[in-house]
Amino acid sequence: MSNSYAEAGVDTEAGDRAVELMKAAVQRTHGPEVLGGVGGFAGLFDASALTAFEHPLLATSTDGVGTKIAIAQALDKHDTIGQDLVGMVVDDIVVVGAKPLFMTDYIACGKVVPERIATIVAGIARACSETGTALVGGETAEHPGLMGEDDYDVAGAAVGAVEADAVLGAERVRDGDVVLALESSGLHSNGYSLVRHILASASLDYASHSDDFGGTVGEVLLEPTRLYSGPLVRVLAIPALNGAIHSLSHVTGGGIAANLARVLPRGSWVEVDRSTWSPAPVFRVLSSIAGSTLESAEGTWNLSIGFFAVVDAAAAARVTAAIQAEGIRTWQVGTVSTTPRSPESLEGFEQGAKGVDGGAVRLVGTYAS
Repeated sequence: MSNSYAEAGVDTEAGDRAVELMKAAVQRTHGPEVLGGVGGFAGLFDASALTAFEHPLLATSTDGVGTKIAIAQALDKHDTIGQDLVGMVVDDIVVVGAKPLFMTDYIACGKVVPERIATIVAGIARACSETGTALVGGETAEHPGLMGEDDYDVAGAAVGAVEADAVLGAERVRDGDVVLALESSGLHSNGYSLVRHILASASLDYASHSDDFGGTVGEVLLEPTRLYSGPLVRVLAIPALNGAIHSLSHVTGGGIAANLARVLPRGSWVEVDRSTWSPAPVFRVLSSIAGSTLESAEGTWNLSIGFFAVVDAAAAARVTAAIQAEGIRTWQVGTVSTTPRSPESLEGFEQGAKGVDGGAVRLVGTYAS
């Protein structure tokens, strides 16, 4: 009887082949700050650039992609899931005004298929390049017996830097500030457990074509997460807009109101006007299939808003123009108020979220057709 690692289901040679296949894509994210290349026990990043900061703060974030991976696995299409990971991780860093520096990834799978792993990592690398982030390291772990041969999960972590006096957040927000919405590319990477439940209940297959969806169901659902870091870092660096952006919010888990409430000060409130935009067809079709309303999904899906920017009212038009020049549709959805309200009048508002005792937000009106 053989008691080798291979007999136990772990193929170290396949892991080595996967590294060779992904190496070129990873190296393309490396600038002179990255030392040591690919394959070391730890990634090295030259932090001497931070000496140019007066008071540098490091920002860090970690996340995964969630059950969107199940659709990628069902279609055997793995070239976009890496962008989803970068969007979920790196775009959280820019929320505090930080410029992303480097990222690491982790892929756990039932069996290492070198080409599949390399395809996933190539997607991560492309998105890292687009956001100006160096992919300095990662790990692929084979878990036979714990995961099926075609199963995998991805996670990542990233680090960025920001001047202490340039940190964005609720403490900068003032009465009368304008709330801008930045359009999403679709579902991004949240709410897919609900999506999968809706489709399963309707016996809809990911590989089937749907005129309502405007294409193959699974491919529409795999539309990659829009990347906001690069555009927002560039906008934040525009001298004429210095100090105009007060806080940013990434609309991920928890939905629209909760994520905006996290970046508003306690005692402030915003009514987000639904009539200022029309959610994309994918949201309308899924809600229709489920026999529910768009309003009922506001705490789960982004409904076409991927980011919020809370900005000085006098600069709102210039900020909007700058973001739109980066290719992201942007529009005003509300105004921050600090006028006191009674507890009874705040019924229906989301008050802070995820441990943050922030402002209050509710959506009002009817979505544009």
